[in-house]
Amino acid sequence: ATGARVSEALEVKQGDYFPTEAFVRLYGKGRKERLVPVGEEAALWIRKYQNFGRPQLANPFRSQDYLFLNHHGRRLSRMGAWKILKKYVDELGIQKHVSPHTIRHSFATHLIEGGADLRVVQELLGHADISTTQIYTHLDRMYLREVLMQFHPLARARKKTG
Repeated sequence: ATGARVSEALEVKQGDYFPTEAFVRLYGKGRKERLVPVGEEAALWIRKYQNFGRPQLANPFRSQDYLFLNHHGRRLSRMGAWKILKKYVDELGIQKHVSPHTIRHSFATHLIEGGADLRVVQELLGHADISTTQIYTHLDRMYLREVLMQFHPLARARKKTG
């Protein structure tokens, strides 16, 4: 829902999430700070987690201020996040390899395919260089070619004669 790197999401502290504005403060590579919006559905689940899940995990003697905790009340690790994702991928019967980065990649791809400005996607992903974000446009170009071939009169005429 934010396109965050898994390491960025796991570093979020409770004070970095602003539910009223539906934004989260992320610290990217080089501790570069950015604010990104949180979608309505994600905000709903974060609220549920904060009200019901997190209190079950928090340990008054060990808990840290991180938003996402493990069952010991400490910051959830990258491996812990991966195991949670794998559990849900398996439950859904998804056969493809899915990692936290797959979710980030899908986030960017969906935005670009939906017509989002590349500069906005760059900002959301926290890319320092636009060329890093442009990697996601190759899929969009393939889609553009398909649309051209399907709907352009000359392309349709060639299909009929060929």
